[in-house]
This record gives sequence, structure tokens and C-alpha cells, in this order.
Amino acid sequence: MSETIDDDYGLSKATPTTPIDAPDLPYSPRDPKTYRPAIGLIGCGGISAQHLTAYRKAGYNVVALCDLIEERARERQATYFPAADIYTDYRDLLRRDDIEVVDIATHPPERVPLIEASLGARKHVLSQKPFVLDLAVGERFVVLAEENGVKLAVNQNGRWAPHFSYIRQAVRAGLLGKLMSAHLSVHWDHTWTVGTPFEDIHDLVLYDFGIHWFDLVSHLFEGRAARRVYASRTRAIDQTARPPMLAEVMIEFDGAQASLVFDAHVKYGPQDRTYVAGTDGTITSSGPGLTEQAVTLYTASGYGSPALEGIWFPDGFHGTMAELLCAIEEDREPINSARENLQSLALCFAAIASATDGAPKTPGEVRQLPKGSAPTATDMGKASV
Repeated sequence: MSETIDDDYGLSKATPTTPIDAPDLPYSPRDPKTYRPAIGLIGCGGISAQHLTAYRKAGYNVVALCDLIEERARERQATYFPAADIYTDYRDLLRRDDIEVVDIATHPPERVPLIEASLGARKHVLSQKPFVLDLAVGERFVVLAEENGVKLAVNQNGRWAPHFSYIRQAVRAGLLGKLMSAHLSVHWDHTWTVGTPFEDIHDLVLYDFGIHWFDLVSHLFEGRAARRVYASRTRAIDQTARPPMLAEVMIEFDGAQASLVFDAHVKYGPQDRTYVAGTDGTITSSGPGLTEQAVTLYTASGYGSPALEGIWFPDGFHGTMAELLCAIEEDREPINSARENLQSLALCFAAIASATDGAPKTPGEVRQLPKGSAPTATDMGKASV
């Protein structure tokens, strides 16, 4: 049931007025039925705590932890997996025949030789995001994984944030029909990065943070290539952080559009909002932050809001590893595969190039992350190899 509401301009809109039970969709991480391989983690920096928290809660078998700084690996060992062995040389970890899956949680620049060596050792790999700095390198890794008969996935953990995951599943189930728009905005304070290695990333907002949103748009419009991307970035008034904290992106598809807005210098009243519309329905999500979201689905039958359980951190990290393990068990490509993630990176690279040049870009034509957008391995100090 719906009613037509006329506004002062003679426009009208159909608004569903009948409350309905929101569909029960499989948004939570799904563990493999029986497959519980030995897992090795390379890189015990700050984000690894989320990885290990999720793996311990899921009952996964982490048997080895590796970091150049032994003390850091031992801290993770004591907190999460006391029986895990400690390594400071990743090659020693890769020599273990019992380890089948490797989680690589280092920064992108130093990750390249680690992924290559892991695939060469015939280990299934979960790579931290952003995946690579060069599409050609990522394409080479996809081929190398296939040649060695292993799976290569990317830790796009945002896909398994409860609200994003429910939205993905609603689109997958066809509840929205054919997508015509996706608009995502985030307004928050990202100045916690001041004084950390992340402050050296010029495109911190569009690249390191924004890749989650580029990935979600790419996944929602799977099979529909983006035609053009236009983006801009600038410094917020009175900001002291080095990277520009304001950015916006417009993405054009055939018969559809998407937009991303990032305000990363908001001290008061943070908000995170997602709006996805199709020919048969609309789904929205909003809240004061990434972990507090209310989802509502609107269709011709009415509107309903699911009571979602879980939280992005650490459930998103459970989801990425769980999907890789299920893909191995079921001998299929994971939905967060490196092959698919290259499309997300193509959007991201095009947006950064557009913001740099002030002109629209075609995704896929910008093959590398524009120079200066992210620091080298030396700049980041190889902090968590």
C-alpha cells in the first residue's frame, strides 16, 4: 500500500506506508562446514588485533605469527593464540607444510613480495586491503594463484559489516530490481591518524579509507562497468592533518549513477548514510557511525527494518576469512577474490587521478595509484612485515 504526496512544486512521490517484516537474508559470516586449516599471520601491526579477535571467536586454527619486531608478535601470541609459533622471517613460516592459509596484514608496498612468495609456496592467501598499488601486479598475482592451484582473496572487511552485508544480500536477492543509484556519505573525525604513519598517505581518505566504499559500489554494480569517474579533494578549514580531509566522487554507469562523500574532519555530530535504489525497491542505512546503523528496505509491499546483529569490527574480519575458507572447501572463487577486487581498485585509482588532474577518468585506464598518493615501504618503516 502506498499514498501519493504532492509537494508545493507539483511533484509527487509514492511512499510505502505498510510495515512489513524485513526479509531474513544471510548477512552474517558463514563458516565452512568442516574445513579448519592451519593459518599463519604475517604482520602483527595494529589492525592484526581485529583479525585475531575474529579468528579466535570463530574457532580458527592460527598456528604461526610473524613480524620483524618479535616483541609485537609475542604480544599478539600472549593475547590471542598462546600456542602459536613466532617467526621474524616470513620465509620460515612459509616453509611449514602444515600451514595452508596465510593472512598477510602488512602495508601495501612491502606486501608484494610476501604475496608472491606465499602463492609460490602454494598457500591460499588473504591479503589486507588496499590490495596492490598497480593493477598489473594484481593481475599477475591472479594468474600466479591459478597456476599454483590456490585461492587469493582480499580483506575487504566492510562487505561483512552487518548493514553493508544486508544491503549486498538484498541486491543479490533481486529485492531492488535493476540498480539505478547508490549514494554513500560518511561524516566523521579521522584525525586520529595525526602523528601516525597513516598521516604520510596523501590520499588517506580516498585510498586507504575510501577503498571500502569503492569496493561496495563495485560489488553492488557487479557486471556493469563504470563509464566515467569524477572526483575532487581539498583540505578542511582549520585542519592540521597533512592529508586532505574532504573528498567527493561521482561515478557514471549506463543507466545508473553512484556518489561518495567523505568529510573526515567532523568533530561533532558524525553521520554515516547509505542509499541504494533500484527499479523495484530502495534500501537505506544510517547512523552516527560505522558500527551503529539502522537499515530499512522499501518495496511495493511496504517497508521493514531488520534487527541486525554483530558489528563491523571484528565481524567484518571474520567474514573475509570465512569466505576464503568456504571457497577453498567448496572449490570456487571467493566473492572477495583478488580478480574482483581489481575492479574496485580501478574505480579508486581513477577517482584519485581525477582529483589530481581535475578531469573525469575512465576506470581501468589509470593502471597505477598516482604517485604521491601513498608512501613507499621505506616511508612506512616496514612496520609490520
